[in-house]
Amino acid sequence: MMMHDYHKPVMIREAIEGLHVVRGGTYVDATFGGGGHALAILERLGDGRLIAFDQDDDATRNIPEDQRLLFVNHNFRYMKNFLKLHGYIPVDGILADLGVSSHQFDQASRGFSARYDGPLDMRMNKMAKTTAREVLNTYEPDKLAGMFRMYGELRNAAGIASAIVGFREQQALETTGQLAGLLKPMAPRGRENKYLAQVFQAIRIEVNNELEALKELLLQSDKLLKAGGRLVVISYHSLEDRLVKHFMKTGNFEGKAKKNFYGSLLSPFRPVSKLQTAGKAELNTNPRARSAKLRIAEKNPFPNDNEPI
Repeated sequence: MMMHDYHKPVMIREAIEGLHVVRGGTYVDATFGGGGHALAILERLGDGRLIAFDQDDDATRNIPEDQRLLFVNHNFRYMKNFLKLHGYIPVDGILADLGVSSHQFDQASRGFSARYDGPLDMRMNKMAKTTAREVLNTYEPDKLAGMFRMYGELRNAAGIASAIVGFREQQALETTGQLAGLLKPMAPRGRENKYLAQVFQAIRIEVNNELEALKELLLQSDKLLKAGGRLVVISYHSLEDRLVKHFMKTGNFEGKAKKNFYGSLLSPFRPVSKLQTAGKAELNTNPRARSAKLRIAEKNPFPNDNEPI
């Protein structure tokens, strides 16, 4: 399988430019996937070092033969541990392209998409214990509704939960086809596909604990990046983007600005560009880029570096 068949990177030019790769530097690709971003970094890296993370075993097929690359087959939430183990702290830049790869979406056996009938799995890490099947067949109605309301931003979250509970009282939910068939009649007319995508998204986020993993990545980046180092994040969900936006601006997830005695903002990062989205040309060739949001920040030399001397 070629890398371009696995996943087409979104906003790769903007992301790599934002990372500001310097020759001889040390960088982290937190979401290796098909290796597109990694290859672009290696092209600019000279004799530097790239450490790439991906918890999906399928991504190992895409590892290029390059001695400058260290691939870690684990979730990026363990980034600090592995970088410390191999002596790569601090680093010059961290890049994370969040979300599901095209390869994962297009494999029916992974259960990520309502377009294919397959098992209710949705695990990014195939060794993880919790599957979508377990979530849908064991969660209490209130917990299901909360999941769909929070992660899917669905107005009829309670109705979805009720339909699932009613179904599983007769038989267990086993496949994506069963779930899609159950919920499609509840979708707004003409928006069935988007509706089901929101449902599946909510379940996937819950199964993989994605928001907590993102929080860990962001908090660790503060400790791992050297002064002037870049943090580049591409997100696909409003909740993800909100966490990234707040953290890059204020250093916390609530977006509450902390100021010093002189009224200067105290934050470990400073945004170096406005929110970026994919252009028309890219959207024409890669529709999945439509929901992508790119944010870039730079590590401050000191949290209060704006303080008057």
